[in-house]
Amino acid sequence: MENSGESKWTLKSDASSEPFPKCCSACDSSEEPFRGKVFRNRTKTRSMSMPSAHCSAKFRRTQSLHGPSPVTTFGPKACMLKNPKAVMHIQDPASQRLTWNKPPKSVLIIKKIRDASLLQPFKDLCVFLTQQKNMIVYVERKVIEDPAIANESFVSVKKNFCTFREDYDDISNCVDFIICLGGDGTLLYASSLFQESVPPVMAFHLGSLGFLTPFNFDTYQSQVNQVIEGNAAIILRSRLEVKVVKECREKAPVEESSLIITNGDSEPKHKTMQYQVLNEVVVDRGPSSYLSNLDLFLDGHLITTVQGDDCIASDWGCDGTKQKGERLGPGGAGVIVSTPTGSTAYAVAAGASMIHPNVPAIMITPICPHSLSFRPIVVPAGVKLKIMLTRDARNTAWVSLDGRKRQEIAYGDSITITSSCFPVPSICFRDPVNDWFESLAQCLHWNVRKKQSHLSSEEEEF
Repeated sequence: MENSGESKWTLKSDASSEPFPKCCSACDSSEEPFRGKVFRNRTKTRSMSMPSAHCSAKFRRTQSLHGPSPVTTFGPKACMLKNPKAVMHIQDPASQRLTWNKPPKSVLIIKKIRDASLLQPFKDLCVFLTQQKNMIVYVERKVIEDPAIANESFVSVKKNFCTFREDYDDISNCVDFIICLGGDGTLLYASSLFQESVPPVMAFHLGSLGFLTPFNFDTYQSQVNQVIEGNAAIILRSRLEVKVVKECREKAPVEESSLIITNGDSEPKHKTMQYQVLNEVVVDRGPSSYLSNLDLFLDGHLITTVQGDDCIASDWGCDGTKQKGERLGPGGAGVIVSTPTGSTAYAVAAGASMIHPNVPAIMITPICPHSLSFRPIVVPAGVKLKIMLTRDARNTAWVSLDGRKRQEIAYGDSITITSSCFPVPSICFRDPVNDWFESLAQCLHWNVRKKQSHLSSEEEEF
């Protein structure tokens, strides 16, 4: 088994990368020769109605969901200051293709636990990968300990498995790609296993909703072969880097994944836990009956105070099981901070817009706000958000990350949210655009209604 730190997969771009031209002639103290007549001691440039061939060739539009590459020169002498600390490079989604630096040798299979309908697909996939493709298969130990599998004659295949335990074993440098069998929760769980670089994820639709699982298991062999050969499109699903900082009010056991900040003292003052979130961060009032009061900071500036009432589901919850009018469990009102991937989960049930995963953005959605003017907003992906309890809050708050790791937030604690540098490369069935609209139509029945009948010739006369 290889344990190399180098990545075995990369993005293959079809678009040629051209360096940006110089900002303007004023920046490099050299005047470029312009063709044209001198008019009042100035060089005559192109008219506003007729763009010159030189300018159009220099700044060409790129086919991308994010629009054309902006021109960074403004007028004859003004330009934008170049920032060497670029937050992110936006690539044309149509050119995002999977390629392998080395042939993949290992695969992680994520299976929904205690689901009898997944037993046969799981066995067929394992036999195909181990016996026909000679691959190393990683599975979680609790999958092997599942009674449905333990009672089956599966010994010859199970002896080739490599098992691991969540929060104990690090498999980040052992797995080449991931296959999920189940619903959207399996993809969220696979994301939580990797706190840094995530291997490519291939998700089969064997669950209930299936918004993030585009593949049908009926033709799994040919589809897996295409992925192994590197013939697949991928979509980079951005994640949120979340830091939960708590004051150490009493001595308590610390999670293994947490980072203790001591500030040079013998006793730590704060305990910091860091997570990677694919869907959303939900901060709510928990079991309390009081309104939630949360201060929301953006890049260090207080932008608003979130005050909300009780929470009722509008149509469906983040798992697709909540019905209209049903209370969303012990959590009350609060705020949802989601990725574009999470915009079609809990956020859309709270009234937010749906955003394509390729759009670099962070969504802030209030849950049942106590104000008619508090609407969902979209902020740039490069901002830094911070959520804290207000000083006069009557109760504590609770935070959950992708529906897991739920914990209480008291006064003095903070939640810091930024865009992560480690997205989830999700393998597409067709391409990022068609797969997303297909999921909107099939899973959410987006814009589905009975069509209006056409007018007859007699009705047209009136």
